[in-house]
Amino acid sequence: MKKIRFGIIGAGGIADRRTIPGLLKSEKAELIAVMGPNAERTEAIRAKYNARFAYTSEEDLLKNPEIDAVYIASPVNMHLSQAKLAADYGKHILLEKPLALTAEDAQELLEYCEARKVRVAAGFMMRFGTCINAMKDAYRSGRIGKLVSAYAQFTCWYPDIKGSWRQQKSLGGGGALMDMGVHMIDLIHYVTGSRTCQVAAMHDTLAFSYEVEDSSNVMLRLENGALCTVQSNFSIPDEAAKWRFELFGTKGRLMGSEIIGQVDAGDVEALFLEENSAYDAQQGGNKPASVQHLTGEFGDLYQRQIDSFCDSLLNHKPLEVDAREGLFAQRVVQAAYQSNDENRIIFL
Repeated sequence: MKKIRFGIIGAGGIADRRTIPGLLKSEKAELIAVMGPNAERTEAIRAKYNARFAYTSEEDLLKNPEIDAVYIASPVNMHLSQAKLAADYGKHILLEKPLALTAEDAQELLEYCEARKVRVAAGFMMRFGTCINAMKDAYRSGRIGKLVSAYAQFTCWYPDIKGSWRQQKSLGGGGALMDMGVHMIDLIHYVTGSRTCQVAAMHDTLAFSYEVEDSSNVMLRLENGALCTVQSNFSIPDEAAKWRFELFGTKGRLMGSEIIGQVDAGDVEALFLEENSAYDAQQGGNKPASVQHLTGEFGDLYQRQIDSFCDSLLNHKPLEVDAREGLFAQRVVQAAYQSNDENRIIFL
């Protein structure tokens, strides 16, 4: 069976924890080389995963004729130059989110790759979640009626760390919203099939002293009219976190608990109404209702992401997570920062 042969640019962090192990599970992929700025650490990663080559230079990796595609998981400020260089060598790209420091840079990146017939997928691995897709199927089949509200919260505890690129705007482009909230914005678009058309937001650094926001609250109006809230934080202790992704419609609800993140897990509590009750002037609280629990066969999100990317390349299929979806999510993030800075609603 033909496989896509990968080089890893930025072989630390998420690549080491999740993506390389997922790649090694895939029958459609083969790990050829890893690259990182520190020779000793990169050699350790090479040995750990039995890759054939270790490099400290992107160009040296890209010159290797055995490599068909690269996974780029370096700091965000490097994405534009590294992706353009990969395109110059004809390597297809799986690119971690956010795509670049700004939406304008991301647009330039995609146009550059497109002109060289290089395909680029965005690293939104949560789209491959079992419960996420159960929610999408239930919503798209009309089981909760007209969508009126969505809510997503994704957080972590990320205290001041000397040298952390995610805490420096020039290296990461932003904070909790840029790093975590962008996933939730993309999932709202993916599950509902409707894009954002208006954005209002507030951000602040409430718990720590770094320059990017550790707390963000964004309101979105979708093209279908639904009003959505996305909360992302670097300022909530992991022990206190309760990651949520919820949809409410005129005929029911879909409430996902612990279904987002790096592990395919969690549960969706679903309520589907055959008919609505009359107006209750007493407003006596929630009525008893029969709920269902949506689930499926859990797996490795990163393996599924690699499988999908490779299948598209091998069989000339459309990318399941085309990077242009990542570009639009980044435009929403950028509009949210503009909304906070200018104290107004931004129209897309």
